[in-house]
Amino acid sequence: MSATRGAVIWMTGLSGAGKSTLAGALHQRLKEAGHASIVLDGDVLRRGLTAGLGFTPEDRAENLRRVAHVAALFMQQGFIAIAAVISPEHQHRRMAREIIGEGFVEVFVNAPLMVCEARDAKGLYARARRGEIPHFTGISGPFDVPLDPDVMIETDRVPIDEAVGRLLAHLAAVGCLPRESGHDRPRLAK
Repeated sequence: MSATRGAVIWMTGLSGAGKSTLAGALHQRLKEAGHASIVLDGDVLRRGLTAGLGFTPEDRAENLRRVAHVAALFMQQGFIAIAAVISPEHQHRRMAREIIGEGFVEVFVNAPLMVCEARDAKGLYARARRGEIPHFTGISGPFDVPLDPDVMIETDRVPIDEAVGRLLAHLAAVGCLPRESGHDRPRLAK
């Protein structure tokens, strides 16, 4: 593994914005370059670590508190933890930032609601619009657009390779990945 400083890439955005896709692609590129990374996908975590929690405001806050603590543990071990979680409210992201501390990178994975609905293979938006899913972010639940994210990726406009490149460049710029001299691209492990 090459020398990296741990970090948490906290990807926030609506369901269907592309958080999981982007997280997976970033993880793959980091792995190929020899960096220790892990994806903490909100959907996967809700089937295990946070399975007993619903989507009430209190349960959502507890879910995100748990994810932030797990991400912080991985970061402390030198991993780049990629948390792909909706985290719809400013207070949720503030809490995560406070738990994680230095090394927290907020990434707003942005796509218009109509694009997210069109991408929704599970039909969650349609069910939410019929009132079958209460507190559904973007329909019957709030989503506070991040005020000052470290990185914003508009997934309806930016190809995945370019998006991953932007994230890698940001990680290099903030000292979480080594840089090649004269370039903002991370070095490949030898």
